[in-house]
Amino acid sequence: MSRPFPEIKGNFGFGCMRLPMQGGKIDTAAFSAMTDAFMSAGFNYFDTAHGYHDGLSEPAIRECVVKRYPRESFVLTDKLTNEYFSCEEEIRPFFQKQLELCGVEYFDFYLMHAQNAVYFEKYKKCRAYETALALKKEGKIRHFGISFHDSAEVLDRILTEYPQIEAVQIQLNYADAEDPAIQGRACYDVCRKHNKPVIVMEPVKGGILVRLPETAKNIVAATGSSPAAFAIRYAASYDGVFMVLSGMSDMAQVNENVCFMKDFIPFTQEEYDAAERVVSVMKGGDLIPCTACRYCTAGCPKHIAIPDLFSDMNAKTTYKDWNSDWYYGVHTGDGGRAADCIGCGKCEKVCPQHLPIRALLKKVSKVFDKQ
Repeated sequence: MSRPFPEIKGNFGFGCMRLPMQGGKIDTAAFSAMTDAFMSAGFNYFDTAHGYHDGLSEPAIRECVVKRYPRESFVLTDKLTNEYFSCEEEIRPFFQKQLELCGVEYFDFYLMHAQNAVYFEKYKKCRAYETALALKKEGKIRHFGISFHDSAEVLDRILTEYPQIEAVQIQLNYADAEDPAIQGRACYDVCRKHNKPVIVMEPVKGGILVRLPETAKNIVAATGSSPAAFAIRYAASYDGVFMVLSGMSDMAQVNENVCFMKDFIPFTQEEYDAAERVVSVMKGGDLIPCTACRYCTAGCPKHIAIPDLFSDMNAKTTYKDWNSDWYYGVHTGDGGRAADCIGCGKCEKVCPQHLPIRALLKKVSKVFDKQ
């Protein structure tokens, strides 16, 4: 495990996009307790973005991390997201707002968020990279990087045009490594070609690699590992990966994850073989590979809770969950059924998994929208 940034403790980071909720708000008592367990285990890296939890993640970090720990004791990453600026002049005010929401004077890492071919052209037009590099010179950013969702070819172009990039956050897990849409391993290879340290997001694919079909779960169990440990250790075993993020929602997840990551043991050949067998099992099923990042829901004109409906579909068709009809009713109680989709395509433009969401919603509708 490479350690290019000495201020970071450990190889495991707290992703703050799936925090514990209570009454529609982030449960700050629970998040504080989770933070304490995470920090006491020897880790200190936190990752957020302005849109996480509809704007509640950054203030929660201020209350649960920043106000409770010395600034030099933790590492904080935030991001410049496409939806929150339309020209160069709007970037600095937005950045300052993020600092204030988080209660800090600088970010340890600041990433150009969810870069792809289309976003990259906008960021260049708005001189977003140049603005971030200027903020770094001013001491308001310690390290400059990108998070990325596109082909290896696009990533190669970005890293060639901006060699100042210090770290790249990519989606890498054993299910996506060879997936032609995600290109996890190919993107990793591009990072290695440019000698860029790697941050891994979605190591458990939004929980999909924890909620495995029974046959796949048995394959993992035979290695002596839990599904979460198996998936996260897979990602952390790549050379050049200095950080693996996990979006944790409760104390049990924190306790399990820090337990196997503080005494990290790289993957064995037996485990790599097992991972290939698990992928074969999953490909034989009919899972919708949605990671519940919820990028798709913000711009949906019909307010469809797309990730929740996909979860209901997975439970219904793959895991034979008898309760899925009830949950579908919960998720569409205020409207927003799969049948309400008008086919505008806004969701597909922002989906990091490149899912054919409109077609998938039609399938969901056939299963659930019986009336």
